[in-house]
Amino acid sequence: MSLDAVLRRIDEDLPAATDRLLHLLRIPSISTDPAYRSDCDRAADWLVDDLRSIGIDATKRPTAGHPMVVGHGSDAGRHLLFYGHYDVQPVDPLNLWERDPFDPAVEETPAGQVIRGRGASDDKGQLMTFVEACRAWRAVQGSLPARVSFFLEGEEESGSPSLVPFLEANRDELGADLCLICDTGMFDRETPAITTMLRGLLGEELILTGPSRDLHSGAYGGIAVNPIRALARIIASLHDDQGRVTVPGFYDGVAEVPDEVQAQWRALGFDAERFLGEVGLTTPAGETGRDPLHTIWARPTCELNGILGGYTGDGFKTVLPSEARAKISFRLVGQQDPLKIRQSFRAMVQDMLPSDISVEFHDHGASPASHMDISDPAFEKARRALSDEWPKDAAFIGAGGSIPIAGYFKTILGVDSMLIGFAQEDNAIHSPNEKYDLESFHKGIRSWARILDALAR
Repeated sequence: MSLDAVLRRIDEDLPAATDRLLHLLRIPSISTDPAYRSDCDRAADWLVDDLRSIGIDATKRPTAGHPMVVGHGSDAGRHLLFYGHYDVQPVDPLNLWERDPFDPAVEETPAGQVIRGRGASDDKGQLMTFVEACRAWRAVQGSLPARVSFFLEGEEESGSPSLVPFLEANRDELGADLCLICDTGMFDRETPAITTMLRGLLGEELILTGPSRDLHSGAYGGIAVNPIRALARIIASLHDDQGRVTVPGFYDGVAEVPDEVQAQWRALGFDAERFLGEVGLTTPAGETGRDPLHTIWARPTCELNGILGGYTGDGFKTVLPSEARAKISFRLVGQQDPLKIRQSFRAMVQDMLPSDISVEFHDHGASPASHMDISDPAFEKARRALSDEWPKDAAFIGAGGSIPIAGYFKTILGVDSMLIGFAQEDNAIHSPNEKYDLESFHKGIRSWARILDALAR
């Protein structure tokens, strides 16, 4: 059987595959810092060469920022578009790293071997699990079991400014039957996952201004309006006593999760007490009566992310501030419309303003939620393939965060995405001492090999 031979090849080639990953990790492709522009270019060139070595017609495509890497296989079968990103986060603070972040190595830890270095997990290690699976199929069978295209980005860690224009300009070339995204993780160390729900994100900043200057609270207190007091009243009104968001129309488009999916989530045995205990908390907040995992993955939220006003330095200053400001984010689910929610939120704030207070709004992004259609048989095939590789059966899960690329693939290319990754909670992505478990790398390659086989059947 071809799959068995491919899996054996992956096992035998693991040292060489690890060396290839270490080589890619040595390239400091920090996209947000102009000083590393040539290194981002070098990482793109490295990937083009590597993809060509496994028979992919790959090219580096210029953008206004860092280049994209696009490659196409010539094999028959269902057309799959694989997405990953080769850029990485800055390494600051450098003094907290236990080794040079761009001198990666395999290290022994009490939990097993890990690949240590910037980008090991996010996203070079994850990206290379798929490339190495394709390499093994080529080596054993001379072809891939599906028609595979690659789309590798160099600006994911700096806001992807070139992404949407590139997708729109290359819509026909990048169209596929299904997109595969590797920038996610497992539910736990034994349970692989396919992320099928991603929350959207709406960011709002409001600045309330009252008097023309800061005032002495003895001279003006009680007679002059206080912007902090007005802001506090607005913030306090955003939730009711049951934890529900009070912005008018906020829950339009929020559907309940199907019973069979909720049952699968309950079977995962999520321990909310342990989850909160790791950050010094004890009691779930949010909507009354909601399951904690359901709350994280499938319910919308409104959170205060920052507040500023008046004197905040050491000591005490009896001042009535001229200005107060806050930053508020909304995580969105289902069919919630971020632009309608923005309009409703701003109207609500305007209606609550007392006399002599004005408000200025600044938006900080607006993206809808992504929900994958798991009625496509490919999702169940992939779930079973993952289950064959790991100790526990794979699960369809949600994600509390947002991965905009999945939404762009849907809205621009008209294609659903399958999000599968092998990161662990302790990988320290975006932080010093980032790592990727060698087991995640090895079994991730084997997992993708199984998924490619399953999707071809």
